[in-house]
Amino acid sequence: MTAETLALIAAVHSKVPPAEAPGTSLRVETVSDPATFTAMRGPWSQLLAESRSNTVFLTWEWLHSWWRHLAGDRRLALLTVRRAGELVAIAPFAASRNRWLGLSTLEFLGTGRVGSDYLDMIIRRGEEAETLQTLTDHVVRGAAVMDLRQVLASSASRRMASALRRSGCSIRARRTHRALFIDLRGLSFEAYLAGLGSQHRYNFQRRLRKLESSPGFAFECASSPARRAEVLKMLFELHRLRWEGRGGDGLVGQGVQEFHEEFSTLALERGWLRLFVLWLDGAPAATLYAFRHGSVFSFYQSGFDPRFSKLSVGLVALGLAIKSAIGEGAREFDLLHGVEPYKFHWASESRSLSRVVTFPPSALGRTLWSGSTAVEGLRDVKRGLKNIWTARPFRRRIGGTHAAPSC
Repeated sequence: MTAETLALIAAVHSKVPPAEAPGTSLRVETVSDPATFTAMRGPWSQLLAESRSNTVFLTWEWLHSWWRHLAGDRRLALLTVRRAGELVAIAPFAASRNRWLGLSTLEFLGTGRVGSDYLDMIIRRGEEAETLQTLTDHVVRGAAVMDLRQVLASSASRRMASALRRSGCSIRARRTHRALFIDLRGLSFEAYLAGLGSQHRYNFQRRLRKLESSPGFAFECASSPARRAEVLKMLFELHRLRWEGRGGDGLVGQGVQEFHEEFSTLALERGWLRLFVLWLDGAPAATLYAFRHGSVFSFYQSGFDPRFSKLSVGLVALGLAIKSAIGEGAREFDLLHGVEPYKFHWASESRSLSRVVTFPPSALGRTLWSGSTAVEGLRDVKRGLKNIWTARPFRRRIGGTHAAPSC
């Protein structure tokens, strides 16, 4: 049985029946059966390659792994759009329902702690305008709230939000993150280093020379299933050691490590996985977890042994990963969302990511929009007060040092 046949069967059993857009040949189908999702790997991958949103975080491999391990109590609610049976778009949604209000909320698969960036609709190039209008009409009829996170300003999601506003929906949008990246086009590693700040360049080169002269220095990229499994365990452990007592939890929590076990296995099969370990004297001193998808090299996570922190093993590992990306012809090195200070030493360009929430064109939708706007306003006030209290001129002097007021 083909993936297309399975998708049609799933649509028949879906709570939202297939809907043909008035005046067009496009049909929207809701896929709610996990087995159908599993069978969509081939068509999904082909459509993603033909879209403008072709990132690792929208691959079937990433989102299906997320669904299996991190979906929680959400329901599968993929919206597929077809023209004469041919797949032209996927809105990769999961749904949850508020039993008190009777409304469903649609979120992107991949939303939450796993750190997916650039989430979006997947639409074949050249089909965007008509497809987005078709999806807009479908969402308005379904009277659902949409909570879309980690979306680019140029994304199909933002254009759909504008169409929903024109259809009477209430919209709330705000910038939530910045993602720093390096444009590598036309650069050798030496030319890239020459463009960095002199102090950072000198520090990296000095640290690298010192490590290269150390016993047992090596920088390895896991390239076999056995090495993937071994190095991933090192990553989990070194990440834990790095963040122990500091509140970092990017690779812990129910289902998180199981997700990465599954996705990294699939990514290795597809040639996307870049899992590095920096060795010193027979011991793993630092690990770095990244992906090469298309021409983009994405740095996802890292860890290092605090015993080697004075040697700046994390800094050297990141520099060598950038060198590796240039060596294999990547056009971009993406440090993904987050404005940790170390990223600014390596990258100067950035993209903004937003959260867009849409509410149905009804009295209840407008009430929910007003309430959420008020809540967000209070959060903004709280964040502003926190910034004032923690700014250096306003810190209290306690015990001879500056410290923020305790809560």
